[in-house]
Amino acid sequence: MIREHVKPAIVSFLLLTFITGILYPLSVTGIARVLFSERANGSLVYRDGNPIGSLLIGQHFDDPKYLWGRISLTSPVRFNAAASSGSNLGPSNSVLVDAVKARIEALKAADPDNTSPIPVDLVTSSASGLDPHISLVAAYYQIPRVARLRGLSQDTVRSIVRKHSSNRFLGLLGEPVVNVLKVNLDLDSSKMEYNTDI
Repeated sequence: MIREHVKPAIVSFLLLTFITGILYPLSVTGIARVLFSERANGSLVYRDGNPIGSLLIGQHFDDPKYLWGRISLTSPVRFNAAASSGSNLGPSNSVLVDAVKARIEALKAADPDNTSPIPVDLVTSSASGLDPHISLVAAYYQIPRVARLRGLSQDTVRSIVRKHSSNRFLGLLGEPVVNVLKVNLDLDSSKMEYNTDI
């Protein structure tokens, strides 16, 4: 009597393990690689055959000739993809206040002539701590500094920023954003080529 219940249970267990543990993941991975080949592999960007970044994960840029992204409060290091999370620090927490003050001072030191209000996304982290985008306003705030330090016109830098900006989702939700890595690579592209097709 037990055998007539155990055998179907074991067969069902093995069959469902195969379907949900092997067949389904392989099918989804295969479909993703065919339909979304760039994203399925992490949207990695390569230079000279070596990965230099991902279009989906932010990177730390502190050289003033580059566009700066959002700050990352992931631990133990910034932009740690294994520890994706916000800081969960309240607005009165001294660690958060100090991080915001330090970022404001860094932005002012990098471009002391810029008297425009500093966009909030340049001094706060995103919910994941890994956001590769900044608002269009935050990118425009940095154009004078980047143009001056690279010896480019502001119109040239502005056109690069626009080239790598995305509109609101469905034309309604969110704000227009700019991928920081794409802009910085394009700013450097006169010196080195990069691609995302490896």
